[in-house]
Amino acid sequence: MGPMKLHFDIRDIFRAPRLALSGKKIWIFIVGNIVGYVSYWILTYVAFALAGMNFSQAWSDYGLYPCLFGNEASCFAWIVYLAGVVIWFFTVSLSCTAVARVTYKQLKGDEFFSSGDACAFVKKHWHPVIFTSISLLLIIVFFLIGAMTFALFGKIPYVGEFLFVIPYLFYFFGAVFTIYSAIVFFIALTYTPAIVATCEEDTMGAVFQNYSIAWSQPWRIILYHMALLPIGHIGIWIFKYFWLGAFKLINCVYGCSWFMGTKLANIVAYASNIICPESVCRLSSSFCSFSSGPSCCVGNVSSCCAISTNVDLVSISGTETMAGVILAIFLFLLVLAVISYGLSILSVGETIMFVIFKKKSDDDNLLERKDEDELEKEEEFETDETPDEKDSEDSDSEETETDEEKPDED
Repeated sequence: MGPMKLHFDIRDIFRAPRLALSGKKIWIFIVGNIVGYVSYWILTYVAFALAGMNFSQAWSDYGLYPCLFGNEASCFAWIVYLAGVVIWFFTVSLSCTAVARVTYKQLKGDEFFSSGDACAFVKKHWHPVIFTSISLLLIIVFFLIGAMTFALFGKIPYVGEFLFVIPYLFYFFGAVFTIYSAIVFFIALTYTPAIVATCEEDTMGAVFQNYSIAWSQPWRIILYHMALLPIGHIGIWIFKYFWLGAFKLINCVYGCSWFMGTKLANIVAYASNIICPESVCRLSSSFCSFSSGPSCCVGNVSSCCAISTNVDLVSISGTETMAGVILAIFLFLLVLAVISYGLSILSVGETIMFVIFKKKSDDDNLLERKDEDELEKEEEFETDETPDEKDSEDSDSEETETDEEKPDED
């Protein structure tokens, strides 16, 4: 198959929800989110312990969704907590790179590029995904430290006033570049996975590409996101309600009094209490889309599924408790799938945007460029000649040489 025909304008952004609805793309984000979430969850509860909060109290207050904000904690506890946040962010960024690579291959016509191939690519090119944003942050810090250093010179008696006013234009343009670099830093958080996945850039190349995008395509960045975010929201809404409809249909059938009845109500209530405890539901009802049982979100499910919500969680049996724990794991993965589909839409959209930006700014169609996989296949094909083929070529050349020598002998 040939490359996908793009318009190279805003119309291509509307393909993002459809291209993002892919099992391997959603699965990549599910795996990445699980790795990041587990790291975040462990480090956050370690931060709770460093803040003097015991595990049982933290679990009863936060459950599966711990957060240190709103609690008094030491500086070291905050460092541990923020480390978990950073790890989760970078696992999502690496997942974005893998999905962007799958999308890039799909745009080039390769529908058989697997998630395993994408993970192998990320394993080879993970450095620029992480160190590009760190490099930009170090650039900003360098300029801020330089500004503070020159500000100290300004305190020198009699001379400090002139050290401030004479190089003032230097300070001014340095401040402008610092602000510009801060904007590029946030752009890099968004586009670096797509840059690495499509152009296979290293850290310096990715930094340059981000500066180039921020300078040459600012209005397209804003306009294209004004199109991507609403259609992404609609796509997530439709996806979520398909998920929720399937959940309610199962409860309607299995929850009938002829079948499981009260047993199903006990299992679902216990599972939903784990996924969305009452304390968390008060803060955010968005996490409770699948819940039923004694929580703030029960009404939506019970009205459709005729499941009794007056369940005493203490009185349910041991087997129902174990079944509820297993069901909670599956419900958590289903909720994570909805989040992963939203991230997939964003990743696909950013990849399409970058392909458009390169075409608009440099007249470079990335879909026609040979990537490293194609170049490696060509090299393998060229070096894959068998010895028999080489011998036959040598014999043919010798025969032609003898034929040319015969007329001279006559």
